[in-house]
Amino acid sequence: MQHLRTWRLWATLAAAVLAIAVSAHFARPKPIAHAPRSDNEYIDATLCAGCHTRIYQTYRRTGMARSFYRPTPQTTVEDYAKKNRYYHRASDTYYAMLQRNGKYYQRRWQIGFANQETNAEEWEIKFVMGSGNHVRTYLRGGSGGTLIELPLAWYSEQGGYWAMNPGYDTDHSITPRKIAYDCMFCHNAYPRVPAGHEEPGSEPVFSGAMPEGIDCQRCHGPGASHVRAAQVAGARIEDLRQTILNPARLSADPQMEVCMQCHLQTTSFPLPAAIRRFNRGPFSYRPGEPLADFMLFFDQSSAAAGKFEIVSSAYRLRQSQCFLQSKGALTCLKCHDPHDIPHGPDAMRHYDAACRQCHAAAFDTLVASGRHSAASNCVSCHMPKRRTVDVPHAVMTDHLIQRRKPSDGPLETNAPYRGEVVPYYPAPLPQSDENALYVAIAQVKHNSNLIPGTAKLAAEIEKRNPKGPEFYFELGEAWRNSGNAAKAIAAYEEAVRLNPAFALALRRLGAALRESRQLPRAVDVLNRAVQAAPQDARGWYELGMLAADQGRKSESIAAFEKSAALDPDLPEAFNSLGKALADTGELARAETAFRSSLRVRPDSGEAQANLATLLASKGDLAEAVYHFAKALHATPNNATARCNYAVALARMNRFEEAERQLEIAIKTDPNLPEAHDLLGSLLARRGSLDAAVRQFREALRIRPDFSLAAEHLKAAQ
Repeated sequence: MQHLRTWRLWATLAAAVLAIAVSAHFARPKPIAHAPRSDNEYIDATLCAGCHTRIYQTYRRTGMARSFYRPTPQTTVEDYAKKNRYYHRASDTYYAMLQRNGKYYQRRWQIGFANQETNAEEWEIKFVMGSGNHVRTYLRGGSGGTLIELPLAWYSEQGGYWAMNPGYDTDHSITPRKIAYDCMFCHNAYPRVPAGHEEPGSEPVFSGAMPEGIDCQRCHGPGASHVRAAQVAGARIEDLRQTILNPARLSADPQMEVCMQCHLQTTSFPLPAAIRRFNRGPFSYRPGEPLADFMLFFDQSSAAAGKFEIVSSAYRLRQSQCFLQSKGALTCLKCHDPHDIPHGPDAMRHYDAACRQCHAAAFDTLVASGRHSAASNCVSCHMPKRRTVDVPHAVMTDHLIQRRKPSDGPLETNAPYRGEVVPYYPAPLPQSDENALYVAIAQVKHNSNLIPGTAKLAAEIEKRNPKGPEFYFELGEAWRNSGNAAKAIAAYEEAVRLNPAFALALRRLGAALRESRQLPRAVDVLNRAVQAAPQDARGWYELGMLAADQGRKSESIAAFEKSAALDPDLPEAFNSLGKALADTGELARAETAFRSSLRVRPDSGEAQANLATLLASKGDLAEAVYHFAKALHATPNNATARCNYAVALARMNRFEEAERQLEIAIKTDPNLPEAHDLLGSLLARRGSLDAAVRQFREALRIRPDFSLAAEHLKAAQ
């Protein structure tokens, strides 16, 4: 009904616009982008073209309008046919970008045992995030309405090339990353979020048809009232202006905040850079309202001048003397028309003119004195393009306006920050009970200032007695990360008391109780967690781990199977399922589960070791040895896996290699009796009886009832 009413409005408002040659990507009907919250609701932004045709046509060519879309021949510039393969040496992984029957895919595989292809996956690309001005990231569908970032990206530099997304360019695989609400907030119009998923910590789930690209309403606010007003016969322009926000008419700070909702990021590395207020949904910000009512921004206590990151434009601009000395006159709109971004020579003339608004006289004086060339192009020297720290393949304009062109030397590294986290915006942060609590949370959210921050948060909560369960949940997380399980449990319990349906708090409480061996209470809490969020795969996983701890094998298997079915991208669920099945003798199903775990995360040392042990028990020694080697490359301190590796090597008559592995295992864990016993047997085999006796005696010292070691000692003496 809403969809039908929207298009009746369109017909009434501007029937003639239907003849305009608007591209299929922007002209096709779209459903309303967000569920109504008031009379002034979000609408299909293509309606704006009816009255604002020229602006609409130029805007759709900007990077913001092209920030999120489905892949089509019209939106594709990448080479999916010839230069479509990429080998990532660090992780020894191959990728291919494919186009087939009008659909686009990213494929990943490795070369495994016996030179055979393994861990192969092919994902259909559902959406592309990023205009392609700098980078394009590809998304696939995940479980339950989630979206997953694919590992390989496309970068526009040097005519375009493939390389890994940030975080994936390592020698180890990354568990599939779900697109968070924060990512979608800055790359798209507002999507629909199902009920129960707007609370902090909720899984990022999207429902309904996904909008494609940042639309007019992200800067101008919801448009329904404006469209209705335009229908009124004889409507005055003054009345129409009252129904929509024009950021150009705002004063300096609120105008900047419209841009800073997405373009202000102090860092993309763990800090945290921003905290959304707990009483606000992820897509509830309205342009024109104080940004601080929606979120607070934080920074490290002493910001380094070299911190240049991909979303640092407003952060860097605010450090510039041009901005500081302008007393609010320099805003983003002073240089940028968000509806029409110039390129090439037009861009140079446009930005030179923006600079000359303030610096014309000074520039002319410098040229006349010979201290500056007559050539302009101000930004090439004073705002040069530089490589970002967090996305090394991206080259961006540095918005820190500098008097002299900076050197091309290395910028700040991406080493994790440890220290006090301070409020950044608004500045100064108004004093209030709530703001004091958020400042304390900022210390512990990403463990930047964990130990003093935990004490500070606990003190603030005791002093201010907040009513929101989220504050106690964050305290529970801080105590748990600090290693204080008892205090973590108490904080989680208070969060659950305030909101008995707080599924994430229930899950964390259950896990903490399990780790503290309070198993009966953990059973009750985790059952409540899966009742509160039956589609939460991690809740079922925690329930399975608890059942395994209690020896309830069939229940643990059922819970792990449920978890894996709900989220096929959760490698822990498959690995734990494999262990539970192996314990019950179901080796074929266990092997399938271990391989499924490795399909998701190929370099999981634990899953590799479990698969290797299972293969060795079946007599598949050659493949077992291969997987043991992979396991120990990922987790070299796994003494048990190294001991089992030695057993497999010994069974293949590779005795010297087996001895070396046992020596390393004993050095890693001297209290592993099986390693001492097996090493003693290998030493005895080659006649080193005295050394063998010492190993057998050590095995018995560690485990006096180790009968097999006692037999071996007797035989060796």
